[in-house]
Amino acid sequence: MSTNGHLLEAEGIAKYYGNVVALKDISTHVNAGEVTCILGDNGAGKSSFIKILSGVHQADKGRLLVDGEAVQFNSPRDARAKGIATVYQDLAMVPLMSVWRNFFLGAEPRKGFGPIRWLDAATAKRICRKELQEMGIDIRDPDQPVGTLSGGERQSVATARAVYFGARVLILDEPTSALGVKQAGVVLKYILQARDRGVAVIFITHNPHHAYPVGDRFVILNRGRSVGTFDKSEIDLEELVRQMAGGRELAELQHELATLRADAS
Repeated sequence: MSTNGHLLEAEGIAKYYGNVVALKDISTHVNAGEVTCILGDNGAGKSSFIKILSGVHQADKGRLLVDGEAVQFNSPRDARAKGIATVYQDLAMVPLMSVWRNFFLGAEPRKGFGPIRWLDAATAKRICRKELQEMGIDIRDPDQPVGTLSGGERQSVATARAVYFGARVLILDEPTSALGVKQAGVVLKYILQARDRGVAVIFITHNPHHAYPVGDRFVILNRGRSVGTFDKSEIDLEELVRQMAGGRELAELQHELATLRADAS
């Protein structure tokens, strides 16, 4: 185990695509039972960063540590073997399949002996319902097609699935971006449920109003570089918004708008 208690650490991560600097000198850490929010607008480097954390891409510089030990992820399978699971925006679900089939999706429980084994649907449905209920998710019927669920409910099923299959670090890629206010609130509630079960959650978002209520730590990216890392006690929502907007750039924009209004009047 890591002597400093950090479950996952990124140190000096850099990623280049030819002459394009996608990431430069990004460092942060995540702890069990905490929510770390990675914030930034489009093009800030969020996607490149989570692809490195999840094993899709490899960093050109820097290193990753799990439980204090340096690791190298050559594929998402390597990351999953260390308990790092990623839920992408597309959710990797089959809309016409039932909730319980999507919950297991290739890892269904089976019964029988030796070569004679068959799907244990009753056990699968029971486990699915139990795990969803423990996350605070009340699915009316595990046999209903997952496509009949709301966007927030589908996100919650994907989250519960990752936790059930052993995720120690759960990376959520913009889970609220395509949702309305009510459904976004549903997802935020399940993020807290996962945190309270001891999972380290990495919440990727461009929306500080979604991040602030659930976040314990905030990492702000801008054009591939870190603007700063803040614990919740160190920053309020207004300052988080200001930092994301670029501080000086926001002040210059406000000055330009004020000038335009003055000229128009």
